[in-house]
Amino acid sequence: MLHIEKPGDGLALFKALGSDVRLEIVRLLVEQPMNMNELAGKLHITNGALTTHIRKLEECGVVATSSDSAGHGNHKICQVVPDKILIDIKGSPHPMENICSVDLKVGRYSTCQVFPTCGLATAERLIGVVDDYRYFSHPDHFDADILWFTRGFVEYQIPNFAPANRHITQITVSAELSSEAPGVNSHWPSDISFFINDVFVGIWVSPGDFGDVRGIFTPDWWFPNWNQYGLLKMLTVNDQGTFMDGLQISDVCISDLNLDKAFMFNLRLAVEQKAEHVGGLTIFGKSFGNYAQDIQVTLGYVNESSVEP
Repeated sequence: MLHIEKPGDGLALFKALGSDVRLEIVRLLVEQPMNMNELAGKLHITNGALTTHIRKLEECGVVATSSDSAGHGNHKICQVVPDKILIDIKGSPHPMENICSVDLKVGRYSTCQVFPTCGLATAERLIGVVDDYRYFSHPDHFDADILWFTRGFVEYQIPNFAPANRHITQITVSAELSSEAPGVNSHWPSDISFFINDVFVGIWVSPGDFGDVRGIFTPDWWFPNWNQYGLLKMLTVNDQGTFMDGLQISDVCISDLNLDKAFMFNLRLAVEQKAEHVGGLTIFGKSFGNYAQDIQVTLGYVNESSVEP
């Protein structure tokens, strides 16, 4: 997902998409990734002209390219990055000038309970043996950049770095996620539950476990028939409710989470046994998937004196 918090921030995106040729490029790449020669042939334009269009789409984060050395010579593979674009027209009721953020490595969970299929890996290697849940307790788990399990949970402790005497108005969690199927399966729904400070805030149904093309940042040593990339999701809780990518998923509000006085709070991602779709969970860090980021948690706050009684 590509999130534009203010319309003015999306000027480069709007210009990039204000072209029939570039819109057709996006349409073709949504259907399947292509190399530059294939794409130029479909569009009936020269490779030089295509390079200019691709560069503009890359600059605004809509398209990414990677080298593929298979076959004869090197080919630049193009693919669409975001699964959707979210533009905030009205903006937040509480401006987010005052924020504090924490980036969490995927393996930095404080507690977990997972069931096979499961596993962890760093950017360089697997941690232990796949489908053996005991390795989730191995000391090396802190270095993991990807983890996956069929059901269970991982829970993270989040420090609250908002200054004293501040009122938390919003929490945002951003992470690249997918289901966990045996091998890969793009049609493998999974009900992923989110808890903040032990409060259940909502469920997102992941559509599948994606492996049709190698993730942009997935290491070369990674197995081609394993999870390649996920979808970038943004969970937001504010005084209006809980939202996933801007769509409301529950009525839980920021006041229900009791964050103002908490020095630490917890974030749990779970696939529960009682869920309708027990399709597992994969969490991608910055060395895997399509987004060079870890789990990002952002708090927005205002002075307590500015809060209406």
